[in-house]
Amino acid sequence: MTAKTYKLGTFSQYKYVVILSEYKGKILLSRHKERTTWETQGGHIELGEQPLEAAKRELFEESGAADYRISPLCDYWAGDEGTGSGATGVVFHAVIDTYGPLPKSEMEEVKLFDALPQNLTYPEITPVLFQHLFSSRE
Repeated sequence: MTAKTYKLGTFSQYKYVVILSEYKGKILLSRHKERTTWETQGGHIELGEQPLEAAKRELFEESGAADYRISPLCDYWAGDEGTGSGATGVVFHAVIDTYGPLPKSEMEEVKLFDALPQNLTYPEITPVLFQHLFSSRE
């Protein structure tokens, strides 16, 4: 699996949204009920939903974020370069001011990190997306 970032608006259709979330300067990641690994908030864009709407929905469902600022960061593609199979999405950056308990969802918990942990659900994708965020600050 490979992940690449692109200028916002590069693709005309998107399948996923990914949210890179921060709370008080720390990275906020979620853990799925069926996994022991950590992941960003995000998921499929539902039929008729715009990427920003999907990002806000996924952010709340997977983190409990109640008050936040969210903005699009870049487009991305993730897949197998050898076969060309993969999917496109929009990466968002969220700065969370307050979050509460997780609503009923597939997520078990959220946790704050000073840096990305080793045990990521998508180790080929998540670091690439955060690197784009970090490099955009330079």
